[in-house]
Amino acid sequence: MIFSTVYAVTRHLLSLPALLLRRNVSKEAELLVLRHQNTVLRRQVPRVRYEPADRLWLAALSHLIPRHRWGKVFPIAPATLLAWHRKLVANKWDYGNRRRPGRSPTAAEVKALILRMAAENPRWGHRCIHGELTRLGHKIAAATVWNILNRPGIDPAPRRSGPTWKQFLTAQAERIAAVDFLHVDTVNLKRLYALIMLEHGSRRAHLLGVTANLTGPWIAQAARNFLIDTDTDTTKLKFLIRDRGGQFTDAFDAVFADAGLRVIKSPPQAPKANADCERIIGTLRRDLLDRMLILNERHLRRTLTRYLEHYNTARPHRGIGQLSPSQAETGPPTPNDLADHRVHRRSILGGLINEYQIAS
Repeated sequence: MIFSTVYAVTRHLLSLPALLLRRNVSKEAELLVLRHQNTVLRRQVPRVRYEPADRLWLAALSHLIPRHRWGKVFPIAPATLLAWHRKLVANKWDYGNRRRPGRSPTAAEVKALILRMAAENPRWGHRCIHGELTRLGHKIAAATVWNILNRPGIDPAPRRSGPTWKQFLTAQAERIAAVDFLHVDTVNLKRLYALIMLEHGSRRAHLLGVTANLTGPWIAQAARNFLIDTDTDTTKLKFLIRDRGGQFTDAFDAVFADAGLRVIKSPPQAPKANADCERIIGTLRRDLLDRMLILNERHLRRTLTRYLEHYNTARPHRGIGQLSPSQAETGPPTPNDLADHRVHRRSILGGLINEYQIAS
């Protein structure tokens, strides 16, 4: 009953404008119906998806309606309508098809080469690397090299300073030898000392002597015996690195000075200054001495001699391309297809270490 009354009142109220303005009554009524349909759709559909043609039609009609009425007429927000219009204008004046292509990005291989040059040449700045790339025939801007170096945190213009110990040892490796002591405790807890020498360039290791009484005269005599008995060409060596231990006396330095070697003392408590020799001592412990018991001085001498023979002739070294020192001197072996050959194993030091050879 109440609904019928409200409906009747509403109908009579709407009929009043029709009596006054009958000329556009039907058109206005149609618009009211469409608006009310939009209101109903908004309540039922949370988000209406419009096709590009719909957006074009609504944006074009917006010019015919005052802006303050957009919120009542259009089923979208005014900001959305303006955004559609801006997009239409941008598409109209888009000259992307006629635009020239920009500068192509730097190839990943060139970036890797620039970073590699910076790592291999710490004293090179971006200008030196740019010059090297130009010499190789690659056209690139110096600013691009700067950006490539600066992005991972590499200084494009490094300070010019002296070489580090690592750089010095690498540059002079062919002419450097180093000595250091290795101590071993026997089964009955007696301490023995072995004097080890390593040639940096060839990675050859030598045993100068083993003793239980480490004294200055013994060390000097061990150096003389090595220079007399060894087949090593000491004329290729120029420097001998040793630490500042009190066992190294002036007599020891004089033995190598007479052979043409300059003795260099490493800084106090700086094992990196004699890093290669420290590394072979660590290798001896990991591969050999930590895995067996030493009985006496004779046993240690025999064990070290046999292992160093393996170290010089059969053990691969990363510093010389995974070759053994003897292979590095004579040249790499002839490539073989191991599927066509039999590989034999030879055990040394009681099976502690294995060597592999192609069967003849």
